[in-house]
Amino acid sequence: MKMKGLLPLFVIVFIAVACKKEAVTKPVSFTSTTYQSLGSYDTSGTPNYLVTPADVVSADMKAYIATTLIEKTDLRKTHPELLTTKAIADIAMTQTSDVAITYVSQVTSVSNALGFYTYPTTTPPVSAQDIEKITYVFPNMGSGTKLKAGDKVKIGRFDAGTSIGFVLLKDAWNTTTKTIDNNAVHFCSNDVLNPEVDPNLKKHAVLIDYTPENKVLIGFENTDRTDAKCDHDFNDVVIYATVTP
Repeated sequence: MKMKGLLPLFVIVFIAVACKKEAVTKPVSFTSTTYQSLGSYDTSGTPNYLVTPADVVSADMKAYIATTLIEKTDLRKTHPELLTTKAIADIAMTQTSDVAITYVSQVTSVSNALGFYTYPTTTPPVSAQDIEKITYVFPNMGSGTKLKAGDKVKIGRFDAGTSIGFVLLKDAWNTTTKTIDNNAVHFCSNDVLNPEVDPNLKKHAVLIDYTPENKVLIGFENTDRTDAKCDHDFNDVVIYATVTP
């Protein structure tokens, strides 16, 4: 018996599948990760474990950042080479050394937190499940931070064969409770851990050589790069690392 006016089932299924859009971003869950801090911090999220004296961030460096990571300007248009490189912002230890992280600047409207994780250099992470522990360095280095350019934290001594990765947790500092939200969106220096599906959009940390002072700056983008509101300027947080054998 024919049923007029009704499409065959396989046609309906085909139409439904054809109309379904492929996800451009997929949330990354760090459910197996534990979190800790390097020490205590005050009600503004400023660490009580800052190194003294602080570093001196020169006016020349600040000017270089301002002209390289231009506010509200897409880095893909101004310095595409910083995004197309396969180099990532992780630190691979070749000998036992002390590592310190220096805050340089931030330009953002949210209260970000910065942490780090480690892994054997020979076996980099392929998913969030490979990140056993994230240690907070700066609980609040975004909007409302009391950090000053040059504020510095020693994150530890690491053996050869260890790599250090970084994670920016978007708006993780709660200005009301004065605590860090472990469930905030994570943007990692390892591209594979970031939520964007398109490999050309997965990078959230770029490396910038500042040769006059022999520094390698790390600039972060704190917005999902598939979001229409993302400006791709990678100046939301800027830091650099100092490695001392």
